[in-house]
Amino acid sequence: MSTDQPSSSERPPLPPFTEDTALVKVRAAEDAWNTRDPERVSLAYTTDTVWRNRAEFLHGRDQVVAFLTRKWEKEHDYRLIKELWAFTDNRIAVRFAYEWHDDAGQWFRSYGNENWEFDERGLMRRRHASINDLAIAEHERKYHWLPGRRPDDHPGLSDLGF
Repeated sequence: MSTDQPSSSERPPLPPFTEDTALVKVRAAEDAWNTRDPERVSLAYTTDTVWRNRAEFLHGRDQVVAFLTRKWEKEHDYRLIKELWAFTDNRIAVRFAYEWHDDAGQWFRSYGNENWEFDERGLMRRRHASINDLAIAEHERKYHWLPGRRPDDHPGLSDLGF
């Protein structure tokens, strides 16, 4: 599936991060995940990336693609919002919430936090995610945009009181 990218490939913005570049990085990640395209999403990570997602541990892009494929086969009508929490030289912390429903039609809002570490080319080499799922009624949904990128005028997490 994945092949090593040439050493000259970069994924701007690059560390060290400023508040502005960290905000760009977070929105780029949100936009990519909202495509629900595992291959596309995986390209933001090093080929030997290490993840902890809930209680699952992944190593490398191939496992990331397999994980995301399974995830989005289960989580229908997925919509995600990420928000910058903190940053340093090559690390970013985000909080996020996403909405989805299962095969039975039960809606959920999943809340979480992620810690990211990037290499010098701007590829994420480590991702640690803690996530909790809350069952919600369909009328409690807050994310109603069409599939894909969240519109610029859609409220963020803080605006929604999350």
